[in-house]
Amino acid sequence: MSHLQYFDYEGFGVRVRKETHYSQAVRIGDIIEISGQGGWDRITEEIPSDLGKEIDQAFANVEHTLQKAGGKGWEQVYKVRIYAAPLSGEGMGHMVRNLQKYCPNHQPILTGVGVQALYNNMHIEIEVSAHLGSTK
Repeated sequence: MSHLQYFDYEGFGVRVRKETHYSQAVRIGDIIEISGQGGWDRITEEIPSDLGKEIDQAFANVEHTLQKAGGKGWEQVYKVRIYAAPLSGEGMGHMVRNLQKYCPNHQPILTGVGVQALYNNMHIEIEVSAHLGSTK
């Protein structure tokens, strides 16, 4: 699939590419799709014990991943999928706050899914789709 461009970032992204054979993002023409981003520190891989900080870091990881794949960041996101373990009112408050921060000029479509468990006991994982505009 030579027409697909795959991207990873230093630290967590490079490690999981080598150990588990997947990438953090793929660019298909003017679309970027990213794998689920959790609230880990990208270098140390530590996950904050505070739910708000974990969610803040997950949103920051999405921004970083999009930029590494050649995008501008959240401003180009049109679709968001959030997986939460568990899905809670407290967590939703932090998610809404971050959506307002990162998407002040638009409201992407959103699907939120409550799941039993996520990698490494995380509470949130976020996937997004971003449209870069015309590549011509």
